[in-house]
Amino acid sequence: MPEIARRTAEIVRSGGLAIFPTDTVYGIGCDPTSGAAVERIFAAKRRPSAKPLSLHFAAVEEMLGYAPGNELAARAAAAWLPGPLTLVVARPARVAAFVTRGLATLGLRVPDHPVCSAVLAATGPLAATSANISGSRAYTGTEPVTELPEADVVVDDGPTKLGAESTVIDVTGPRPRLMREGAIKIAMLEDLLGPIERIA
Repeated sequence: MPEIARRTAEIVRSGGLAIFPTDTVYGIGCDPTSGAAVERIFAAKRRPSAKPLSLHFAAVEEMLGYAPGNELAARAAAAWLPGPLTLVVARPARVAAFVTRGLATLGLRVPDHPVCSAVLAATGPLAATSANISGSRAYTGTEPVTELPEADVVVDDGPTKLGAESTVIDVTGPRPRLMREGAIKIAMLEDLLGPIERIA
């Protein structure tokens, strides 16, 4: 494991793309400070240019440094992270606008997966999204590897634990908004965070 993580970090630092397992689906990620690497992800996935990437972290504490003073983010993180939840917060100035495609918000994720955590600890935060061709089913480790977008390294750990995408909630305002229901159901979120607005 240390060798895989070290090699992946070398590739990412040199501008490469890495495919890696998470608790939900496989991700494809890169150095979030490299505009060229970010554009390679969009090309590899054939991803619509307006759709943002999120940041993946090895640790909750590191992630919360990107959402200072956000009480909703802190409460949600304490309950469900690491885990299958993406928190959408105001984009901090240190994150380039090309990661969020010009949006003022940024998705934050801390997967609950030992291999993923080891990779992220070595690489630092990755700008990432699901490792599939846009419009096709997210890759969970059970599909043919030929369905993956092109990357410089693939960290294979077999089928993912949950096999479903993360739940995404926007916590930029006083009341959370559901952007995508995934592995965590909205009723579970509302038990802790209160009523959640559904986005039509």
